[in-house]
Amino acid sequence: KYDLDCKEWDVFTLTGALKLFFRELKEPLLTFNLFDKAVPALTRESTAERLKIFRENIHSLPKCNFETFKCLCTHLLKVTELSKENRMEVQNIAIVFGPTLIWPQHENNHCIATNMVYQSKIVEYCLLESKAIFR
Repeated sequence: KYDLDCKEWDVFTLTGALKLFFRELKEPLLTFNLFDKAVPALTRESTAERLKIFRENIHSLPKCNFETFKCLCTHLLKVTELSKENRMEVQNIAIVFGPTLIWPQHENNHCIATNMVYQSKIVEYCLLESKAIFR
């Protein structure tokens, strides 16, 4: 049993452990399949169509992935409510957590920077639209 209120467990240690857990998964929490479908969805001009694609793909995740992501989004949005103190706005959270939650199955060295942009944009979109995605 761990006492997370103990000073030895600062926010950076806990966040690092959480990110490491997700990064070490064989397949990302937001699956390879979701990455392949979310990237083109980001460029859709129709906001309704974009939301529909994201909603369908998030809801098609394996149940444990879906529930974990839903819970994580709820928590991360609570963190953003304190952004005046912690400077963790949605965009910053997405930059920090994007690469640990979603990545392509095959990464080539020429696309690493582009993939990082997509990773953060996908997570950012999910956080901003979480009420509509998870309702």
